[in-house]
Amino acid sequence: MGDLPSSVLFCCDHNAVRSPMAEGMMKQFYGHAAYVQSAGVYNDMEIDGFSVAVCQELGIELARHRSRSFDEMEQWGDDLSGFDLVVALSPASQRRALELTRYFHLEVEYWPILDPTGLGETREQKLDSYRQARDQIRERMLKRFGPPTVPQSDA
Repeated sequence: MGDLPSSVLFCCDHNAVRSPMAEGMMKQFYGHAAYVQSAGVYNDMEIDGFSVAVCQELGIELARHRSRSFDEMEQWGDDLSGFDLVVALSPASQRRALELTRYFHLEVEYWPILDPTGLGETREQKLDSYRQARDQIRERMLKRFGPPTVPQSDA
């Protein structure tokens, strides 16, 4: 368990499933104690409806999330070098983050989080896969940053 970094970037492949969940959760748990953003290697998908649904179960609002890529992030002036910690939630995003951080002394952590897309046949099975990914993120987050500093409502 470490101290809370002052800024964290979560990244995954499309910024549509895992990294928005992590961004939303981090904001929910730790409030404004850290500046939190998320990005994907690609931006070719909208926020995933199942991600929105399973986060809503925890009272986390993701519906307004706009997916963006590392490249767009830089175009919008969010320089990677400004983050204390980059957390990669997929192998591709870890590679991209390490490429981009070659020039900066930046900590990149890899959290192996299940990719729930394409798992399960029925809506309920799909939701279960997304809940599994969500719960893996929550577990890693609490282990890494400690208990939530913002009081949680019992959802």
